[in-house]
Amino acid sequence: MEDMSELSTDTLRSSVDISKLSTEKRNKRTMQLDEMTPYEIISIMNEEDHKVVEAVRQALPQIEKTIQWTTASLQAGGRILYVGAGTSGRIGILDAVECPPTFGVSYNVVVGVIAGGQEAFVKAREGAEDSPELGRQDLQEHRLTDKDVVIGLAASGRTPYVIGALRYARELGCRTVSISNNENAPVSAEAELAIELLTGPEVLTGSTRLKAGTAEKMVLNMISTASMVGIGKVYENLMVDVRQSNEKLVIRSENIVMEAVGCSREEARKNLKEAGGKTKLAITKLLLGCDVDAAEECLRQAGGKVKAAIAKRSKQQAADAGKAGESEGLYRKAPGAVQAVQL
Repeated sequence: MEDMSELSTDTLRSSVDISKLSTEKRNKRTMQLDEMTPYEIISIMNEEDHKVVEAVRQALPQIEKTIQWTTASLQAGGRILYVGAGTSGRIGILDAVECPPTFGVSYNVVVGVIAGGQEAFVKAREGAEDSPELGRQDLQEHRLTDKDVVIGLAASGRTPYVIGALRYARELGCRTVSISNNENAPVSAEAELAIELLTGPEVLTGSTRLKAGTAEKMVLNMISTASMVGIGKVYENLMVDVRQSNEKLVIRSENIVMEAVGCSREEARKNLKEAGGKTKLAITKLLLGCDVDAAEECLRQAGGKVKAAIAKRSKQQAADAGKAGESEGLYRKAPGAVQAVQL
């Protein structure tokens, strides 16, 4: 394989005939799109979107493997970095920025990296996606380490910026995943694991913000959600590490505590206050019937997982009860033994 750093932009552009990509082909069902009524347009868009769900379903084994890697990375203090250009880069950022308020993690845990920098989220920076070296540089600026997982997103599957980033990540020993919407995509060969979401031609030719983008977002939803479940950010199906950053989320935290333990709003507020606003800690405190410090220690020993903390505490209490029973039994037997000797 040629060294990407030695390839010119012209060579990269000529290396793939984009007209042969399924995402660039014309959709035969929409050849008269400009003559359709609004209802006809949205009806066919809705029908085409059904293909997205099936494309994602076909990739579930690869998505599962990705989640195993990302969960292990987060548990080891690593990060998830989404890297993309244009729509794909924006989708990565959208998923990343939702993780702190939803799961209570810092903004450095799930990171969206887009060609052209954060400004490119709202205004494209021309030519940024054509530079493999820029992909490398951006990951260097994020101080990538081998604990991190890098997920490259490219609907076309040939974006030089993403390829450059994936190559740098592999050099460092990172786990790497590519997500594209074309079969046998060039980015697939650059990643340790390839997810190819074959959504087919778009309703509007080449507009990969449609089915391709929807498929990418669905997969990122799965990766971030399942990874956060894996590191204990969820109890049952409740987001117990939600940050109370506004009035709506304060009420949501109270509702979560009430739902989890079956208490009143007043009791939920009281315990949230005692727990310093930490929803998961308040729930654990109430479920275990202990003070904040004890609940915090139980969570620490259980890796932040509420059910594991409860199970560990119950097991310890059972063991303590067993020891107490043994001691009481010995105490009860002793007088009898002495009496027998006296008789």
